[in-house]
Amino acid sequence: MNRYILNSENTEKETTNKSESQDKMDSVKEFGNTNLAEKDRDIQVLSIIGQIEGHSVLSPQTKTTKYEHIIPQLIDIEQNEKVKGVLIVLNTVGGDVEAGLAIAEMIRSMSKPTVSIVIGGGHSIGVPLATSSNFSFITPSATMIVHPVRMNGFVIGIAQTFEYFKKMQERINDFIVRTSNIKPKTLQEFMLKTDDLLNDVGTMLIGKQAVECGLIDEVGGIHEALEKLRELINK
Repeated sequence: MNRYILNSENTEKETTNKSESQDKMDSVKEFGNTNLAEKDRDIQVLSIIGQIEGHSVLSPQTKTTKYEHIIPQLIDIEQNEKVKGVLIVLNTVGGDVEAGLAIAEMIRSMSKPTVSIVIGGGHSIGVPLATSSNFSFITPSATMIVHPVRMNGFVIGIAQTFEYFKKMQERINDFIVRTSNIKPKTLQEFMLKTDDLLNDVGTMLIGKQAVECGLIDEVGGIHEALEKLRELINK
């Protein structure tokens, strides 16, 4: 009888462990992250990878970060007393402006220390996402492309369309200037540069170039980013 009880307990533990392991795997597949409810983890890692998906669903072949996944995660992190800081890992080509700015504003408004690191690319709307944290890093070989707002699909060629683009660009520029050390004039020059990108308008910044212009705080890797986050948590 005792042996049967012990066997039942072991089977129950194995089932629980398998269930937890499966939940973690599902979380990685769906959100690019492990579950938030880690009992012994005080730093939460938030991955923003691929293209930022907004209200329109992108093709299955496109790697995306969905705003309807990220926003609830940020709210959970803010409410979770066990989480003391957030590391945002960026490797994105950009994407939906509204979704990207919404995520960036949420990161900026968090009460917990946040550190971002651009590890491959932080292009387009990935720029405000990189600057939204309390402190930002970029790896030496990572790149950031700063360019004007673009729009796909049906566009009406009237003055109001121009004003709409202008206001959207102002929102992005204001956020970047507010959350980094770059000067508005320098940012505008980067946006309108014509001899840097092939068949395009804008500027590509590599590693320390992003730091020299004040867009990013420091060149570094994961070790430096975690060390800085620990420092901010301890403060």
